[in-house]
Amino acid sequence: MHTEGETWVCRSCEAEAPRDADAEAAMATKDGQQDASSPAVVDATQDSSETVAEPCPAEGCDSERADSEMIPKPGGSFEVRLFTCVECGHKWRDS
Repeated sequence: MHTEGETWVCRSCEAEAPRDADAEAAMATKDGQQDASSPAVVDATQDSSETVAEPCPAEGCDSERADSEMIPKPGGSFEVRLFTCVECGHKWRDS
């Protein structure tokens, strides 16, 4: 609804109702509802990696340890397991 002079008018059906100053004073406006602070967001992937026994496939690296983390594939129930070699930093995945 929006106001036109002393009446409220519906934008979709154009129904009209008289304005009431007392009722309008109790209404919340968009400006009154805004909050300047940002919502708290938690990153579920932060610090979720673990070191596992996984040989590095990089040529010339003989490391047997890698950091591993699970990442969900968009729109599905499958996950991708990402590895990062602890010695050379090579990255690979296992889906």
